[in-house]
Amino acid sequence: MAPSLERPQGHLSPAEALQLAQQAPSILRRNPKAFSASPLSSLFTAPETAEIWIIYENLLLSCLRTANDESAHQCLERLVLRFGDKNERIMALKGLVKEAEASNNGELLTVLKEYESILQENQANIPIAKRRVALFRSLGRTNEAVDALISLLDFSPTDAESWAELADLYLSQGLYPQAIHALEEVLVVTPNAWNMHARLGELLFMSADVGGEGNTQKQLAESLKRFCRSIELCDDYLRGYYGLKKVTDKILSESSKAKKQAESDGFTMPSQNTVEKLNQTATEKLAEIVRRYQAQEALWQGYDADEIAAAKELLDKASSGVVR
Repeated sequence: MAPSLERPQGHLSPAEALQLAQQAPSILRRNPKAFSASPLSSLFTAPETAEIWIIYENLLLSCLRTANDESAHQCLERLVLRFGDKNERIMALKGLVKEAEASNNGELLTVLKEYESILQENQANIPIAKRRVALFRSLGRTNEAVDALISLLDFSPTDAESWAELADLYLSQGLYPQAIHALEEVLVVTPNAWNMHARLGELLFMSADVGGEGNTQKQLAESLKRFCRSIELCDDYLRGYYGLKKVTDKILSESSKAKKQAESDGFTMPSQNTVEKLNQTATEKLAEIVRRYQAQEALWQGYDADEIAAAKELLDKASSGVVR
């Protein structure tokens, strides 16, 4: 799937970001710097649309990633002309440009002080608060990033993006119970987010795999439920099926242990027959996704190449185990 300036840019590869950034001169050239509010202006220039501002913002991000500072500043200039210096999102984008252009930690600390100065005047500036968290993290100040996120969530407890970021920070420190709790809060806000169900399944699986706090078999059972919910909500979600395959493999390899712990600890583990059927379903679906992706079928090219490679490796490992 070709990259687009009208879609989120977070998961673009460097090559895709470069491809978009190379479009900057032509996009900037064929669009005016500002749009007039006069109805007569539409007779002589292209009308203003919401999409053009999404394109400018995404183009700004791609240009920053590829060190095209000149085009990035032109995009920012047009956004400032339209929305003003005091717009909170614009303030965050201006800070992001300064972060990207900083050549050392001293300059980044100067940007951090600017963020803190803005937040002293207005603690409700969520975009700046999030940039401050991101900057703490890029500086390696993880504990301060966690504290800043907790303060942000005290103010805005339904911010799913912040809960997800907090979960990722906890995970980076090996704090699985806290990371799991943070992702559960994400699902309180966005109960139908299939990617978050799968992500929670992954965390539960990792926690069980390293022997984290609590009953490992209970965590595997909960992980299984999360992966099942993920593919129920999105029946072509590769990570959901990949996780389902991994967790059912693990449960089947420890079936006697799971039965004993379920009886003693009062939780319900699905029957072995059910787990085997789920494992077969996951195997068949992963094989279909890999086959259709490799066949270059038109509607099956939206998957990440690395995830396809991981799925193929998992299937090859499973098939070699059967052969033995």
